[in-house]
Amino acid sequence: MYKKFSISLLLIVFLSACGGGEEEISEIDNPKLVAIAFFEAIYNEKDINKAASVCGPKLSRLLLHYRTSQSVARHMFNMSFDKVTDIKPDDTGVKVRERFKDKAVVTVYLEGFYQESKIKNVKRLSLVQNDEGLWVIDEILKDPF
Repeated sequence: MYKKFSISLLLIVFLSACGGGEEEISEIDNPKLVAIAFFEAIYNEKDINKAASVCGPKLSRLLLHYRTSQSVARHMFNMSFDKVTDIKPDDTGVKVRERFKDKAVVTVYLEGFYQESKIKNVKRLSLVQNDEGLWVIDEILKDPF
């Protein structure tokens, strides 16, 4: 009963946040896909609400505080892009992610353009699995380099 209520409440929150169109990230059962969709929402779709939908409560409030995807990119990530052409998780074969029971660390490589200059950057995200088994971004980790 409690689990059904929680899932229903989560769906209501996601649906009420939608103002039209595709404004939620539906593939939230794989931490790599969540990380990619998160950066895609910020940099290419310019949809801060969609990005916040896969974040934990604390990070979600922080994202929404900045109000625009450009502000989030500039202040939280110190990365300004006009267009991101490639977003991919670390697939070098070493460790795609460090994963412990309900936690994962995903490294994401971003490549794009800013004022006609090609830029490459790396970001790491810490994700946790919530009670429903869905992955949410809990923390943006410090720059690994």
